[in-house]
Amino acid sequence: MESWRKVWREGFAPVMSTTALDALWQALRRDDKRLLQGATCHPQPLSCHSELDVDCCCSISWGGWQGEKLGTVAEVDEYFARICFEADQRLGEPGASRWFLNWYDDTPRAEMRLEMLDEVQRTLEQRFIMDRLNNVAGRRQRVGRAGLVTAA
Repeated sequence: MESWRKVWREGFAPVMSTTALDALWQALRRDDKRLLQGATCHPQPLSCHSELDVDCCCSISWGGWQGEKLGTVAEVDEYFARICFEADQRLGEPGASRWFLNWYDDTPRAEMRLEMLDEVQRTLEQRFIMDRLNNVAGRRQRVGRAGLVTAA
């Protein structure tokens, strides 16, 4: 498996909310021009821009901006830093998130979109299946031996 894909699957995808992933999937699907490569967000995350509204951003920041409804450069930049830190922690290597980020920034947009659409959809489908299994398991736990629903 390619390094970027491993970092996405084991680092980023598990720490992003379903809402964030769904927002990213929508942007990738429609090739939203606000989905940025080569930078975290625009305006750039500088202290003089911290209170400005974001007008475009990268795939990871997108989850915070569009999925979690963050608005300012400072909020989105903090989200990006937290998600990268958590991904690195999950992978047990400082800076491991760079494998994904470099791939994302350097891959031609059309190719990146197709690959990322597949990965985000894969993650969302896995979550849907797990949610369904957990719901079924929860219903089974609430049903007693005689088939009577017990207190949950």
